[in-house]
Amino acid sequence: MKIRAFSVLTSLAAAALFSAATVAPEAPVADAAMRGDTSAVRELIQQGADVNAAQGDGMTALHWAASRGNSRLTSMLLFAGARFNAKTRNGGYTPLHVAAKAGRSGPIEVIVKAGADPNATTTSGGATPLHLAVGSGDDSSVAVLIRGGATVDLREGAWEQTPLMWAAAYNRLGSISLLLAAGADIKAMSKIEDTPAREKADRAANIQRNRRVAALKAASQPLPTPGAARPAAPTPRADSAARPDSAAVKKDSTKPATPPAQKKDSTKPATAPAQAKTAVDSASVRRGATPAGRPVAGGDSASRATPKDSAASTPVTAADDSARRAATRVLSYAEMVGNRGGLTPLLYAVREGNSEAALALLDAGAEVNTVSGGDSTSALLMATINGHFDLAKELLARGANPKLASKAGATPLYTTLNIQWAAKSLYPQPTAQRQQKTDYMELMELLLAAGADVNARLKSHLWYMSYNFDLLGVNTQGATPFWRAAYALDVPAMKMLLKHGADHTLPTTKPAGRLIGDDGPGEQAEVKDPSGLKPIPNGGPGVYPLQAASGVGYGEGFAANSHVHAPDAWMSAVRFLIEELKVDVNSRDHNGFSALHHAAARGDNEMIEYLVSKGGDITAVSRRAQTVTDMANGPVQRVVPFLSTVELTMKLGSKNSNKCKSC
Repeated sequence: MKIRAFSVLTSLAAAALFSAATVAPEAPVADAAMRGDTSAVRELIQQGADVNAAQGDGMTALHWAASRGNSRLTSMLLFAGARFNAKTRNGGYTPLHVAAKAGRSGPIEVIVKAGADPNATTTSGGATPLHLAVGSGDDSSVAVLIRGGATVDLREGAWEQTPLMWAAAYNRLGSISLLLAAGADIKAMSKIEDTPAREKADRAANIQRNRRVAALKAASQPLPTPGAARPAAPTPRADSAARPDSAAVKKDSTKPATPPAQKKDSTKPATAPAQAKTAVDSASVRRGATPAGRPVAGGDSASRATPKDSAASTPVTAADDSARRAATRVLSYAEMVGNRGGLTPLLYAVREGNSEAALALLDAGAEVNTVSGGDSTSALLMATINGHFDLAKELLARGANPKLASKAGATPLYTTLNIQWAAKSLYPQPTAQRQQKTDYMELMELLLAAGADVNARLKSHLWYMSYNFDLLGVNTQGATPFWRAAYALDVPAMKMLLKHGADHTLPTTKPAGRLIGDDGPGEQAEVKDPSGLKPIPNGGPGVYPLQAASGVGYGEGFAANSHVHAPDAWMSAVRFLIEELKVDVNSRDHNGFSALHHAAARGDNEMIEYLVSKGGDITAVSRRAQTVTDMANGPVQRVVPFLSTVELTMKLGSKNSNKCKSC
């Protein structure tokens, strides 16, 4: 055993010695340049070493000399035959790129004079040396490149941004001045991306990929033995999102089930097979689901009911069908985002909160009221969305129009409130509003004084209010600034808005979608409405400020985990609405919930007793047959029942349907 171990160790030692003796560095000149050892580089060149030999990542000696800012070594290498157009393996960076990225004006000048292309682009992102020099913050490098022939308005490949846009985003005042003096376009816009179209293309590609994977799996299955019984044919389906009704499968176990009826989907690419469209439609309905798999609040059974009267026999045109589908379909996250991009240098500066860059651009002639090409966001709106209240105040002083709204209907007044009470998210979000000298109430006053529309309404739910996963259980389509203040329990803001003419009776609008409580394909049949309320069409009244202030969303989802509001203000907000504004205590939202339902969903016994004392109907039933007690009794999974609230509401006269889903 000892002899064998000694033999193994001897072999390993011999191998190591052989390796050290036979494997020499692949790029000794580059290694020496990386260390900054000019003498070693000179000696290696005199010995005939390859001056262009690259290290594993493609870095040559010239790359390292340029990156280290060694102009003398750069000149020596170029004289010895170093190629100035050599590129790294990752990203395709030339020596001029790495010099610009490091802000090394000396080597930049040497390399440009040697004939290097000042407009060369990287393979990863397509940035030019001028982009990278701007990013480095070294104004002398920017100046050398401009003198050397760099085109000031060349665009990088990812978002088609110009160097001036980079300068604005990095707050490089010197670069902004140099670029503008060289003729940079102050009105240029970045690329506009059609997010919904990209989502559809990605979805179609995923379907095709899944089919190919399924085909490969099927092809890899062993052939059946002759005479052996064949396994039952699998149920055909486009993907996991389109499942046949189990009842249909049971009808005849000897035959494979047929897929659900295919429906025409004008939103899909013409090349997508009909089978895939069913899966896409189903997936788009589920897209708004919470992590628990439950659909987002919005809509009711009327939005998907099939007409049963004589009108059903009337021929339906393709245009009619497309319009109906558009009115009743739940928007995907990408559709809420809409087009994005199309930002000017000013918008980049404002988005990052770079006040110095923004003001420099305005002084140079940038138009303060230019809106983005993607979703029509103005500089003032961009500032408030990101919580840059101080900059927003300055933009107002420069003539910014507070009435300009995005395509979603967002205005600076609404978004000032929205960022102040921004929902907690699953990943970091803007917090600049916490470091501003300008208070949100002060900014609201300034916006209103400048002519902001106090009753402007959102045209759709804001994607940046939900942050991909909608835990709030409320759709803000149609919301006004007053509604947003009520939802935040912000009584001082409500009073300020009322002083400027806010209409406290305006609700959100009913969005398209399924009724709260539809938990899967098996529950999508038409549901009888026991509430006694009249049907509300899509676009009709949704959620009133009273329901917003009493806790809309808590019973339908997990809003308590993300909803941010004025502390300890539930009762004060509801009292203000009922006692001072005389709102109807028994008003119902589009789902048939009253303030009592929402209070019960939060286990708020004090509010329940108050609402009942003001005439609240404890026996009210929602459109899905949920009583006030039901809302306190774990109406969805993972929401634990409030036992004291169940006891209180039953004592007051509410029925317990015993439908707890968490028990």
